[in-house]
Amino acid sequence: VQLQASGGGLVQAGGSLRLSCAASGRTFSTYAMAWFRQTPGKEREFVSGIRQSGSNTYYADSVKGRFTISRDNAKNTVYLQMNSLKPEDTAVYYCAATPYVIISAMTKSSSYNYWGQGTQVTVSS
Repeated sequence: VQLQASGGGLVQAGGSLRLSCAASGRTFSTYAMAWFRQTPGKEREFVSGIRQSGSNTYYADSVKGRFTISRDNAKNTVYLQMNSLKPEDTAVYYCAATPYVIISAMTKSSSYNYWGQGTQVTVSS
């Protein structure tokens, strides 16, 4: 599956952005999806994940209550709605896909087989 992330940009602290990740292929609904982020010199960090049906979602503590992940399997797209953005949310955001992952491994980047190209999110103070 090929992933194309979009929706990043420059926003002031307290603002909102919605990231999208469009997937190619007809098997999108069989993949668990996730968003990670990365800043220079740091490892890629789990942000949020969602199961194939969309019924189960997971969040890093740092974004819980501010970010919402969702998916539209009819449109082969996963979204990340980001509200109340903070300067520390500044990063390149990547979407990722895997056909199978256990809950305990969902936050690990090594669990994902496919990655999008990344989209820059910059939050100014």
